[in-house]
Amino acid sequence: MRSIHIKGARQNNLKNIDVVIPHQKLVVLTGPSGSGKSSLAFDTVFAEGKRKFVESLSTYARQFLERVEKPDVDSIENISPTIAIEQKNAVKNSRSTVGTSTELYDYLRLLFAKIGVLYCPECHKKIQKENASDVAQFLLKHLPNQEVLLIAPLEKSKDISWKDFLQDLQKKGFSRVLFKKEIKKLSELKNVKSNSLSLVVDRIHIDESKKSRLFDSIGVCYEVSKGVIHVYESESKKIHKFSLDFSCPRDKIKFPDINPHFFSFNNPYGACPSCNGFGNHLILDEELIVPDPELSLEAGALDPWNKPSHQRWKKKFLEFAKKNKIKTKIPYKKLSKKEKKLIFEGDKTFKGINGFFERLDKKKYKLGVRVFLSRYKNPFTCNVCKGKRLREETNWVLVHGKNIIQMLDMTVSEGRKYFSSVKLEAYEETIASDILRQVRDRLEFLHEVGLDYLSLSRLTRTLSGGEYQRIQLARQLGSKLTETTYILDEPTIGLHAKDIERFLSIIEELRDEGNTVLVVEHEKAVIEKADHIIELGPGAGEQGGKIVFEGAFQDFKDTLTAHYVKGKNAIPIPKERRESRDILCLNGAEHHNLKKVELKIPLGTFVCITGVSGSGKTSLIQETLYRALAKLFYREPGKIGVFKSMSGFQSLHGVKLLNQKPIGRSVRSNPITYMKAYDEVREIFSETLEARRRGFKPGHFSFNIPGGRCEGCEGSGVQIIDMQFLEDIELTCERCNGAKFKKEILEVKYKNKNINEVLNLTVAEAMSFFGHSLNLMRKLSILRDVGLDYLKLGQSAPTLSGGEAQRLKIAKELSLKSYQNHLYILDEPTTGLHLEDVKKLLYVLNRLVNQGNTVVVIEHNLDVIKCADYIVDLGPDGGKGGGKIIASGKPEEIINVKQSYTGQFLQSVLST
Repeated sequence: MRSIHIKGARQNNLKNIDVVIPHQKLVVLTGPSGSGKSSLAFDTVFAEGKRKFVESLSTYARQFLERVEKPDVDSIENISPTIAIEQKNAVKNSRSTVGTSTELYDYLRLLFAKIGVLYCPECHKKIQKENASDVAQFLLKHLPNQEVLLIAPLEKSKDISWKDFLQDLQKKGFSRVLFKKEIKKLSELKNVKSNSLSLVVDRIHIDESKKSRLFDSIGVCYEVSKGVIHVYESESKKIHKFSLDFSCPRDKIKFPDINPHFFSFNNPYGACPSCNGFGNHLILDEELIVPDPELSLEAGALDPWNKPSHQRWKKKFLEFAKKNKIKTKIPYKKLSKKEKKLIFEGDKTFKGINGFFERLDKKKYKLGVRVFLSRYKNPFTCNVCKGKRLREETNWVLVHGKNIIQMLDMTVSEGRKYFSSVKLEAYEETIASDILRQVRDRLEFLHEVGLDYLSLSRLTRTLSGGEYQRIQLARQLGSKLTETTYILDEPTIGLHAKDIERFLSIIEELRDEGNTVLVVEHEKAVIEKADHIIELGPGAGEQGGKIVFEGAFQDFKDTLTAHYVKGKNAIPIPKERRESRDILCLNGAEHHNLKKVELKIPLGTFVCITGVSGSGKTSLIQETLYRALAKLFYREPGKIGVFKSMSGFQSLHGVKLLNQKPIGRSVRSNPITYMKAYDEVREIFSETLEARRRGFKPGHFSFNIPGGRCEGCEGSGVQIIDMQFLEDIELTCERCNGAKFKKEILEVKYKNKNINEVLNLTVAEAMSFFGHSLNLMRKLSILRDVGLDYLKLGQSAPTLSGGEAQRLKIAKELSLKSYQNHLYILDEPTTGLHLEDVKKLLYVLNRLVNQGNTVVVIEHNLDVIKCADYIVDLGPDGGKGGGKIIASGKPEEIINVKQSYTGQFLQSVLST
């Protein structure tokens, strides 16, 4: 069996290692956080696979290859095409949905274009195109041996007289019309008040022998009337109406042509003309314009006019307010509706807030103006399409009783049930059986990766990193690739223990189809299923980068991970659970799938919010509780989930949300600047003899402002190359060679190291290097306590994992000694953490609680859940099957609730 042979890998902290990754196997890469797993999997294996792919591209792409750094490795042999599926959700596009990301939407559009049936919104009758053959077949089948009139309905143009109109018809050879159910000659028509006319093209006896004549006459009718024909039964006086295009002959409504673009909100033909397919409009939001309604107009209630560049508008407004007797010294919230309307709409002399923003809209070509406008606008649902994005006519096209909007609003679970029960007619089977099979397969893949609760219309940018990774995995399953190397970054993130076993079967399916699956993972269940295990370590950062184990699970022993997986080491259960008399209550929460939830959180304790994916944890904690408290404490704008009332918040002094969002998008953002510790470093360098001699101040050692930084890369150390059709490429700055600073700045040294060399120190190394600076040491020691001592001081923020970014936020909070009686909310803080690091995290979280705060954690990790003082378990299932609190209390109480999936899995953890 061929294998991927890696020799001399030295990328990042890898220590010149040799690794063999067997093909067509499930290979798990594990080890402590920062031990080099991502360096091996993504920065070495995937980077080399990607480089070889780019080599096959055009000359334009290849011209940059010589400047692209290859992985720092001696050789990589037998590498197959690589696909990396990371846990980060980088999608920002408001048009991307679960349906478009999985290609389900494309197949649904094709399905509706092929077998969708159009119904008139007025008479609700089926509308379809009927060509000459369809009309002839209908007449031969339903009206045999009967006399009929083939009629072309006409409309006279207003700019032509009846005399000229009739003469023109006579010149073309027509002589008769059907007028008031009687056949009359054109020459007999007088005093016609209507502009419509029923022109008789032929009177014919329906018979197979006259089939040729019938076809010709029908064709003439369609040509004269531009696509409409009426068939009049001479005996019964009944009229049958047919159309060559999508139109209702009865209600005279014409419909657009139906094709796949008709059902696309990404195409002008199918998108709602009002919102252009976005489903909403960016509109001025009063809450953003007046963030603090307690302020008066004089005190600056209108935020846009508080900016220095817009002071003259404020001055004019106050004059306008005085003239119109608008009270300017009372809180804005006490103003009448009439006064508020006048503030926004103004009059002829002063255009008000709306006029101010209309003037700015004309200068949107300026970046600064666009940024300013975005601060005061929020998306509001489009009144035309009601947020559904598509033009109105798509509602009238149905496939087995549902339109495409109804299908997109179904969850994956509902979609599976619907499409499994749909039975196609014979002609539909011929056209759409393959399309329907693709739809069913993709829905099944989404079900298998544990995303039953997601609707197809859900925006991709609202998904968590774990959900997005599983979406991509489901898409790859649909592609049916073979002999490919898949690299997955902790795919079990966000999965409840009950879903992991089902998810494992997906990874095994990828392997069984002839692929190599390389998984970076800490989850015990995944490690146990591995065909081959590679553990890096023994520590993090400089203490890592070595192979400490390589082989099968049965031989897995005597390593840090093996001790945890095989039960020799474990996170201890607390001897006592904290109690609290003060309770924070949120009553009647109904956001998204929440069903009038009554939430109780004991203050001053460590609380875990648990439940399967999609059970409502984020809706309850982040989108309702956090936003309500943030509005209360900080007047923070934003939509709050619906709830009835809240009590017990009087004991709190504030609220903090520590999620997995990056700490900064700029490559210049890094751990030491985030911790506000770089000021001390710059001060130390500015006090050296060389810096004083050259007149360098602390600002010269900053890479964020001009002065000492390299202006070629503006202090980032890299230059971004726009590859147009490919992902942008980061290249080392040629001017400073990645050092970020000018040559003369780098000549200043402290303890034989320049500023760039100091930024390349790890936190652990920096603690030894700056041992005399007490303030700097205090902040660095906190980074060590949260398990980040392996990070480099100047490591670019975008390269940090979600778990690292979250722990960095925790470290910053711990450095602020004054914070007490705060509610800290964390979203899956164990992301990217080895069990040894989870132990450190729990120590830090308990430290926050012991300082007098409340910590609420949304979590699936059973080792964290078992250490909680109090658990709130939502469920029992995801989506519409969730949204209820099914259990709450101490872990020992949760395990007795049979309905709780968390309790079932927690029981085995507590017993060991």
